Amino acid sequence: MVPLMFGGRLFHPLPCGALWWPAQRALLVADLHLEKASAFAGRGQMLPPYDSIATLERLARCVDETRARAVWCLGDSYHDAGGTARLGADARAALARLQDGVAWTWIVGNHDPMIVGVGGRVLAEAMVDGIALRHEASADARGCEISGHWHPKLRVSARGRRVARRCFVLTSAKLVLPAYGALAGGLDVEDHAIRRAVGRPATALVPMRGRLLQFPLG
Repeated sequence: MVPLMFGGRLFHPLPCGALWWPAQRALLVADLHLEKASAFAGRGQMLPPYDSIATLERLARCVDETRARAVWCLGDSYHDAGGTARLGADARAALARLQDGVAWTWIVGNHDPMIVGVGGRVLAEAMVDGIALRHEASADARGCEISGHWHPKLRVSARGRRVARRCFVLTSAKLVLPAYGALAGGLDVEDHAIRRAVGRPATALVPMRGRLLQFPLG
């Protein structure tokens, strides 16, 4: 894992899209968008109904690898307000296994303003060791914050072809996580909405095994 200093604290952005905070033994993820496929199915657009299991299994591997003792989900963990009710038995069992022995916190987002019946504690936002954890970056925030919401994705040309990768976005006071969900999709990191939210200067971060690629934006 490659270290990153942010707000005077040491973090490790991981290739899976999670952020490891070793001092807190905490794993931070954003925008799981569980039960997105079932939400689309309810509107007549059929997608393979395995997104929740795929997302939770990938998160379980990350928890095992880091030996995390806390997990913070930074909003839009469910694709809509009915996502918790639609969560199938296999996904509920996988989530229960993940939460066993782990301090689990859901931060609510714009897609899931209420989270009930799936374990853990639910907060609007939190302050941990002087760093704010919330769903969406706040233009009025004082101090450092970690958030999600924007699903940032970097598009670059490599060896004559365009390549897209989920990425982190870093400024001196803001760190935005990529979307973790299997069906979450992404927004171009150069999009004006992201640039307005985080300000300038900003850098896109793409973690690789043993490397942290950095791309200045704008």
